Amino acid sequence: MAVFLIHWLVVALGLAAAAYLVPGVGVASGTALALGALALGFVNAVVKPVLALLTLPLTVITLGLFYFVVNAAAFGLAAALVPGFSVASFWAALFGALVVSLVSWVVGAFFVSR
Repeated sequence: MAVFLIHWLVVALGLAAAAYLVPGVGVASGTALALGALALGFVNAVVKPVLALLTLPLTVITLGLFYFVVNAAAFGLAAALVPGFSVASFWAALFGALVVSLVSWVVGAFFVSR
């Protein structure tokens, strides 16, 4: 249970950073941030693997670059599920997903390895 809460907080921190850094990504309140992090975790755990499997041939042809599109689609889907969490465009979703991934990676590597 503690691992789930830590992961949820790390994703929420990444989502807050994306909302601050990426124009077009918005989070209206703390509740929307918490629900957005929860939705993003759910989409990444359930929907994203299915999307990755369905788009595997295209991902292989593009040497993995299409996986960025899968990440952006998952980010946009999470935003569509949560009121108060908005993404204005595909590029905002792409860069928002990139910021969340980088922040989650850095924070997770720093705190989990300790």
